[in-house]
Amino acid sequence: MPIIIADIMCTRVVTVEMDDRLTVAKDIFEQANFHHLLVLDEYKLEGVLSERDLLRAISPNLGNGAETSKDLETLQKRIHQVMTRNPVTVAPYVSLDVASRTLLEHNIGCLPVLENGDLVGIVTWKDLLRAYCAHNEVNQSEC
Repeated sequence: MPIIIADIMCTRVVTVEMDDRLTVAKDIFEQANFHHLLVLDEYKLEGVLSERDLLRAISPNLGNGAETSKDLETLQKRIHQVMTRNPVTVAPYVSLDVASRTLLEHNIGCLPVLENGDLVGIVTWKDLLRAYCAHNEVNQSEC
């Protein structure tokens, strides 16, 4: 039986608002063990902010002796200024293979999962790889 995204997606999704400041995202990434935040505007998915996007947008001098007030100002940018807009998404019933190809084709690290336009989860490349490994282990034990 093929694995579908609903079987492996994370349904506890951390979101931020478009007008939140980058300092909010930085605090979340420092405390969490994930690398993507979904950006909402009035409950509608508008973008994705990756930890990599954040690091490109803020000063590398933050938190060290060379930090200046100008460096601190980079944290005051709004999330909508640096997020990826119009993110590629999948539906929960999409197969593991289709989702994997989609990540590779678009060179992205996560796929928000939408059902009838509503955000219901997120799946990352690590989730897909973990599912492939688990599936292969089961299939090998049957041989």
